[in-house]
Amino acid sequence: RCENLVEVYFQLQQQVMAASSELGPELLARLLERFNEVLSSLVKSSFLVEKQPPQVLKTQTKFQASVRFLLGPRLLKAAPKPYMVRADMVTEKQARELELSSYSNTLSESTGEIMHNTVALETNPTSGTCCANFKNVLLKKIKRCERKGSESVTEEKCAVLFSTNVALTPSNISIHLQVLSLPIVVIVHGNQDNNAKATVLWDNAFSDIERVPFVVAERVPWEKMCDTLNLKFMAEVQTTKGLLKEHYFFLAQKIFNDHSASPEDFQNRHVSWAQFNKEILPGRGFTFWQWFDGVLDLTKRCLKSYWSDRLIMGFISKQYVCKLLSMEPDGTFLLRFSDSEIGGVTIAYVIQGKDGSSQVENIQPFSAKDLSIRSLGDRIRDLGQLRNLYPNTPKDQAFGSHYNSEWGAPG
Repeated sequence: RCENLVEVYFQLQQQVMAASSELGPELLARLLERFNEVLSSLVKSSFLVEKQPPQVLKTQTKFQASVRFLLGPRLLKAAPKPYMVRADMVTEKQARELELSSYSNTLSESTGEIMHNTVALETNPTSGTCCANFKNVLLKKIKRCERKGSESVTEEKCAVLFSTNVALTPSNISIHLQVLSLPIVVIVHGNQDNNAKATVLWDNAFSDIERVPFVVAERVPWEKMCDTLNLKFMAEVQTTKGLLKEHYFFLAQKIFNDHSASPEDFQNRHVSWAQFNKEILPGRGFTFWQWFDGVLDLTKRCLKSYWSDRLIMGFISKQYVCKLLSMEPDGTFLLRFSDSEIGGVTIAYVIQGKDGSSQVENIQPFSAKDLSIRSLGDRIRDLGQLRNLYPNTPKDQAFGSHYNSEWGAPG
C-alpha cells in the first residue's frame, strides 16, 4: 500500500536526519535529494483516474469524471485551502510528449475548450478518500489536429489530462500531479458514434498496457478478434449466451471475404483494422463493424430473450441456410441476421413449389422499428406458413412464451 511506503519513507528520512552530523553535509544533501525524488515518484503514481470520462465524447454534452489522490489523506492534512484539479483536452501527440517526459512537463495548450473544468481536491473524513469529482463537465469545442493519411476524425484519439500542484506536509515539497484518462474519440454528431465506438473497441481490446500513447497494432490474430466480438456481444446484449464456433466461422468468411477456407484456416490468420472498419464489404455500403454493431443494437433492443433462449441462429449465410433447409419438410424455418441491411433479422422457411420441389424463401428483414410495433414472437405466430423451428421444434412450443396475449389469436 502507498500509505505504508510513505511511512517507511518518513522513518528513513528521520533516521538520516538524526545521523546528519555523522554523514556530513555533502552526503546528507545527496541522500535528502534522493529521498525527495523517491517521494515525488511515489506521490505522482498515487494520482489516479477513478471514474473515466466517456470514451466516445460528443461536444456540447455534459459528462462526469473523477480523480483520486491515494496519498492525499496522509500528505495534505494541513493544507490551508483545497487544491484545485484542472481537466484539459490533449491530443495524441501531446499525450505522447507528456508520457515521454515522465509527466515532468506541463501542458502548454489545451486542444479543446472544456467548461466547468476546475474542481477542488477534497478529503472525505468518513471514507478516508481524497478525490476531485467533476460532475458537470462539458466539452464546448474541439480543435482537430493533422491526421495521418486516410485517417478520419473518428480514428483521432485524444484524452483528458487531469492536473494539480500540491505542497506536501510535513516536508513542504511542491509536486505537480498529472494523469491521463483512457483514449477518447470526440464526435460532433450522432452519426459518427458507430465509427468512434470501433476505434475505442479496437484500442481497448488490442493495445498493450505499457505503450506510447496511443499506439495500437494494425493487425491482430483472428482468435483475439473472436474473443473481443464475443465479450462485446454478451456485454451489450446483457446475455450469458455467447457466440458459438459456427458463428465465428460465418464472421470470418464475412470479414475476410473468403468462402473456401476451413475454420482451422481462419484460426491462423490476422485481421486488420482496415478489414474491421475501413473497407466496405463486397456488394454492400457498409463495413464489417457497422454491420456487426447493427446486429448488436437490434439484439439488445428487441431480441435479447430470443437470443438467450437460442431461438435465433443469427450469424449464418443465406447460402448455408439453403443447404440446411433444402431437405427439410414444408414450413421448417430459422432466423438469421440480414446480410443486406444493417440491424435486420430475417426468417428463412421451406415452401413447396408448384412443381412439388422444396424452395427456401426469405421474408423481408425486420428492423428494430418493425419489432417495436409488433414483436418477433407475434409476427412468427401470425405467419401461417411457419410450422417448425429448425430442426424440428413446433413453433408454438419454441416461441409460445414470447407471444403477447393482448393481441389475441392471429387473424
